[in-house]
Amino acid sequence: MASFSSINNASYTHISSLLWKATQAHHHRPFRLTISKSKWPERHSTKRGFSAFRIFAEKSEIDFSDPDWKTKYQKEFESRFNLPHLKDILDVQPRPTTFSLMNRKRAGWWKENNEDDSADTPSDRKNDYVNNDDRALLKVIKYSSPISAGAECIDPDCTWVEQWIHRAGPRKEIYFEPKKVRAAIVTCGGLCPGLNDVIRQIFFTLERYGVEKVFGVRYGFRGFFDPDLPMKKLTHEMVQDINLEGGSLLGVSRGGASMTDIVDAIEAKEIDMVFILGGNGTHAGANAIHNECRKRRMKVSVVCVPKTIDNDILLMDKTFGFDTAVEEAQRAINSAYIEAHSAYHGIGLVKLMGRSSGFIAMHASLASGQVDVCLIPEVPFTLHGPNGVLQHLEHLIRTKGAAVVCVAEGAGQELLAAPDLKDASGNAVLGDIGVHIQHKIKHYFKGKGIHADVKYIDPTYMVRSVRANASDAILCTVLGQNAVHGAFAGFSGITVGICNAHYVYLPITEVIHAPRMVNANSRMWHRCLTSTGQPDFSPRNS
Repeated sequence: MASFSSINNASYTHISSLLWKATQAHHHRPFRLTISKSKWPERHSTKRGFSAFRIFAEKSEIDFSDPDWKTKYQKEFESRFNLPHLKDILDVQPRPTTFSLMNRKRAGWWKENNEDDSADTPSDRKNDYVNNDDRALLKVIKYSSPISAGAECIDPDCTWVEQWIHRAGPRKEIYFEPKKVRAAIVTCGGLCPGLNDVIRQIFFTLERYGVEKVFGVRYGFRGFFDPDLPMKKLTHEMVQDINLEGGSLLGVSRGGASMTDIVDAIEAKEIDMVFILGGNGTHAGANAIHNECRKRRMKVSVVCVPKTIDNDILLMDKTFGFDTAVEEAQRAINSAYIEAHSAYHGIGLVKLMGRSSGFIAMHASLASGQVDVCLIPEVPFTLHGPNGVLQHLEHLIRTKGAAVVCVAEGAGQELLAAPDLKDASGNAVLGDIGVHIQHKIKHYFKGKGIHADVKYIDPTYMVRSVRANASDAILCTVLGQNAVHGAFAGFSGITVGICNAHYVYLPITEVIHAPRMVNANSRMWHRCLTSTGQPDFSPRNS
């Protein structure tokens, strides 16, 4: 049985209604809550998208009648979100930072014969550094009731509890000697807009600290130990313009990783800092590398930069590549709209990325304003019956003459006879919901004797391979800088992110419980439904 600290961002909103019912049932006696962690729902479960935790009244680990429960919660929260540091295992001493905004000497374009700036030490620049005690709030909305839209409550009364996390940025003291540092950058998983922007900014920030040896690990984790993939020494000229194109300078790959082999390679190559760009699976791998380095008492800082266009990393406002993906996805939706409205009884069908989370489909539907039906993994739906998607499409064809459907790739997997296979990253191989819906639409309208012209668009590889847009480029720049600041500050086993518009450091362990998912009770999903005008397609209403 897990303690109350195991409640995560993905489960808060799904427990709200249960908390409310429990509150009513136990109005006249102390309310006690037990939360036990269950296995995250499988891809083909019809219950996917609902709570990954079971809530019970009476048998309790949290006694809300205890007047000190809030203080105890905050102390445990602070302990969980305390950042792992090299000082935890090694006798390391800090030194004054070499990072200064006014020091141009270490910039790649600066020549030795130029006059140097005088602001070389922290004392010269009093407001350029983040204090180790600086914090940012993880949650900023105070809900008055568990039944408020999107409510995220800890107790039945939705008591306001401050949850503070570490602010990101450069510190006055560092734990590495820059001239001796050997840093490595690796990109894992699939492609994502902004990879090159992050690589570029990590290199430039390392350079500003005075680091001279930065290596690129080729094609994911396997590049650490594959003899056919020697690490690439990066130079200023090599990375200068890589942000102008999509893809990854270093290449990407899934799987093929042996944690022991990776750490052996890090040790043999005398790497001091490892910057890992990837999603949930990559973060889990990075955490294993961090733990093995600690076990061997190695002075190595492992820092992640969350990379997933699905936007499914817990606790973060968004991950880099997401804004670009939404922008590109709405272009596909616009094409489907034009095709549908240019044909007699046209139906445009667009399948977008989103294995477990429907953020791209939801936001692209909102951005375009042209979608009639949006289907996401978190909200079960049925195709047939009086409340099914197909009958609604018939209604749209009869009343509007055309329709546009946007579906996330992970939606409706329970409707498919998908193979029980795993990809190289250990993810379930999904059935093709887009093709499935396309065939069902054609079969349905043919059976009704109604002409329907279905135009199917799958822009997956076009979306993820493009260059980052301006919004993502800014995010990538700041994340890359903060990753380097975190490593020099001596932190390890952390990831960088943005929470409530503030840049923060989080322990990797706190973001890999489960994928972040769209809350079907959130205002954003309600806004999407308002935009599409679609009815409730849930199976229970059919």
